[in-house]
Amino acid sequence: MHVEQRFHGHRVLRHGRMPLPGRACHVVVATRGHQPWFSSFHVACEAVRAFRQPSARGDAALLAWVLMPGRVHWLLQPGERAALATVVSRMKATAGAQVNRMLARAGPLWEPAFDCRALDQDEDLRVASRQFVAGALRAGRIEDFGGYPFWDCAWM
Repeated sequence: MHVEQRFHGHRVLRHGRMPLPGRACHVVVATRGHQPWFSSFHVACEAVRAFRQPSARGDAALLAWVLMPGRVHWLLQPGERAALATVVSRMKATAGAQVNRMLARAGPLWEPAFDCRALDQDEDLRVASRQFVAGALRAGRIEDFGGYPFWDCAWM
């Protein structure tokens, strides 16, 4: 099966939800098989170092993020040079390569697809980022952000 056919359904799911350059988007990427790779402190640190690298993001801005054991949530604002899908692909590839090297493993770290929701143009990015980060707390996945090191927000 050709790659285009294999991921056709994922592209259809994102139709109409991909942001224009400069418009922020909430992106969720799950680990392959929802493996809790990031429950290890050192592995999570390696992933954070990877997706914060400017070479992975290009001209996109990483406004907020939360890394959980089996997924990552990013609030990204694509730049002019690369589409959101390209930025997400680079961030996944960079983190996957570095984590695999650390764990002495091979194979994909992430699910091939990702979910995204473009924020409305009139949404306040500061308010959206706070809600975004607090979402994991409200969902009960994280008990206390004061003691949880794997999140960041440009305005906090």
